[in-house]
Amino acid sequence: MTTTDGDVALEQLEGTHRGELIRPDDPEFDDARTIYNAMIDKHPRLIARCADVADVLTAVTFGREHDLETAIRSGGHNGAGLSSVDDGLVIDLSNMTGIRVEPEAETVRVEPGCTWGDVDHATHAFGLATVSGVVSTTGVGGLTLGGGHGYLTRKYGLTIDNLVSADVVLADGRLVSASEDENEDLFWALRGGGGNFGVVTSFEFQLHPVETVVAGPLFWPIDELEETMRWYREWLPDAPDDVYAFYLVAEVPGDPFPEEIHGKKVCGLLWCYLGPEDQAADAIQPARDVAEPLFEHIDPIPYPALQSMFDDLYPSGDQWHWKGDFVHELTDDTIAEHLRFGEVPTPKSTMHLYPIDGAVHRVDEHDTAWGHRDATWSMVIAGVDSDPATRDLITDWARDYWEAVHPHTAGGSYVNFMMDEGQDRIQATYADNYERLQEIKATYDPDNFFNVNQNIKPAQ
Repeated sequence: MTTTDGDVALEQLEGTHRGELIRPDDPEFDDARTIYNAMIDKHPRLIARCADVADVLTAVTFGREHDLETAIRSGGHNGAGLSSVDDGLVIDLSNMTGIRVEPEAETVRVEPGCTWGDVDHATHAFGLATVSGVVSTTGVGGLTLGGGHGYLTRKYGLTIDNLVSADVVLADGRLVSASEDENEDLFWALRGGGGNFGVVTSFEFQLHPVETVVAGPLFWPIDELEETMRWYREWLPDAPDDVYAFYLVAEVPGDPFPEEIHGKKVCGLLWCYLGPEDQAADAIQPARDVAEPLFEHIDPIPYPALQSMFDDLYPSGDQWHWKGDFVHELTDDTIAEHLRFGEVPTPKSTMHLYPIDGAVHRVDEHDTAWGHRDATWSMVIAGVDSDPATRDLITDWARDYWEAVHPHTAGGSYVNFMMDEGQDRIQATYADNYERLQEIKATYDPDNFFNVNQNIKPAQ
């Protein structure tokens, strides 16, 4: 597209686009192009902030007709920076934030610019929630399309297991709906296949009765890692579905924690108990028995308070490098590597083992695009810091840690915990579902227009 052609095309787009069109010479461009991970510094040619579905339709058509590399941005947490692009088009959905709760049907319809905090706020008023992640500033779109797991997963499955329907703008500019009864192959692919198949402009989720949970952190000194992780690997798979606890290594931040433990290197659990409050103590007691906690603060709290617990610790603008893997079991050799790398290099760096058993295992591995339904944990190793000077430090720690434990894992990863890691990793992530995803990609996006993602190339 020449400059003259581009100017004419932009004038035509302006006539049909209700939202903002932001160019590099606009004063708001730097703010508009900035995303969650400060390691990512991309400069799009155009950012199209969409006000509605009509804007998405025209933006997709514009990108396709002018052969622009096109990225889709909703919440913008994408660690690999795949919500933006250099010298291309960003279709920004962040202003599309409508939510409608149907309390009798126990469903919610959500536009793609919403965060999970927005959803929790709307559904909690009715004593309901759906499965999401562990940070409320995460965008609904990216988390869902990657699969989605969090505090409610052992009882209610993955986020995609609670997806009822979706409206999707396809690469050819059509708007279609996908569900178990309509465009079933597309619906199958959306549930875990990432942003490869179109721009979702509306998600409909099943809700569940969740209002108050018994939740909070329990920390042990880091030198208890070996003993506590061995206990955890035996205890967690046999725990009732009402019990959720992810294992972590971390450094205790400042407030609201007591001053005497600030800066301590710890391992521990972050709890979410969904059963009767009077039975919570019995569920938690085995963790107290295995080793004396350095600190714990586990109380009944509103579910949205749990979801937002990490928000202040991880604001937008930090440096991030993360790596993930699915994990079947925690062998003694694996635990030895966790012990070797468990003292995090910066106060915000961490490793989490998120349980993905329970209800997740009761869905067949071929019922959705998500691979590795038989895994017990989804692991993330995240090097994080606010200081750009530590970029190499946190990146090297995350990579070295991952390389040490990777040989003991299932081989694939939750796509939302991947950097730009190549086609072999993507194929390993989807396992036996990969070829079907390629076939569906060839049906709905044969020219691979939607390729700024953990890309699944269309079958030839």
